[in-house]
Amino acid sequence: MAEVLPFRVPAGSAHTLLVWGLEPAPGLEHSLFSVFSKFGLLYAVRAHRNAAMAGPGYYAIIKFYSDRDASRAQRACNGQRLFQKSPLKVCACTKQKGLQQQVLALNSNKCQELANHYLGFNGWSSRVITLRNVSGFDDENGDLGKTLQKRSVKYLGAVEVTLPNHGVRTRGVGLGEADIENSEDPLEFVTATRRVQKLAVGKALSSAFQKIFLIVLENGKVAVEYNHTQEEPTDSLTEEELKGLVQVNELPLEQFDLEEEVFSDLSFDDEFPSWEMPSN
Repeated sequence: MAEVLPFRVPAGSAHTLLVWGLEPAPGLEHSLFSVFSKFGLLYAVRAHRNAAMAGPGYYAIIKFYSDRDASRAQRACNGQRLFQKSPLKVCACTKQKGLQQQVLALNSNKCQELANHYLGFNGWSSRVITLRNVSGFDDENGDLGKTLQKRSVKYLGAVEVTLPNHGVRTRGVGLGEADIENSEDPLEFVTATRRVQKLAVGKALSSAFQKIFLIVLENGKVAVEYNHTQEEPTDSLTEEELKGLVQVNELPLEQFDLEEEVFSDLSFDDEFPSWEMPSN
């Protein structure tokens, strides 16, 4: 059976495993990553100290992109010692009250990681179509006093992603923005400008990847489908038309503010009753 992988933060219980019975050790997350990454690409690995009621030790959350990989890892690792003296319990998640259920876009680094894993480093390419300074366009009717105190830098970028082996080409647009506390400091201005340009290109790349699905077959082969539901009005424009729109700021900037799940703050200390633990 084929599995569809969007360029989104993995959502749903099938992607997530709970590893229970971990002993304290240096580099615990690295050890977990080394073991579980053998079964497939990982979105994140996080280890946490047990809640007081659970006794000493640690537990970990392992999040895969593929629920098929997560299932194989659970069956192979449950009850095994792996890298410690005592056996571990590896549980498939059935409920996740503590997890954010909103479907969020992967950031550009994660998008590239996912594409490289399934398509290969030479299986896709990207290029920047345009990168324009749009600072000040939305300040014309703003508070003049506030504008004089703090300067904002904004860049709007457009990126094209090409998958030559699959005949797919897609575009994305992204907005990068930052406030400059000391507008009279040229170094701060240059540093902020470079950071914002990189952010705009990264968000545009992420936006482009949102318009495709990876379809992974059981034999390991990968197909790609274009997601027409994610199409934007800018997708039908020529490059010159797109550059012109970016230059005069006729695009609604707020629609390009993509976010990604903050996984580092995730804790299951109060959520163990919503996990199904194996009997052995």
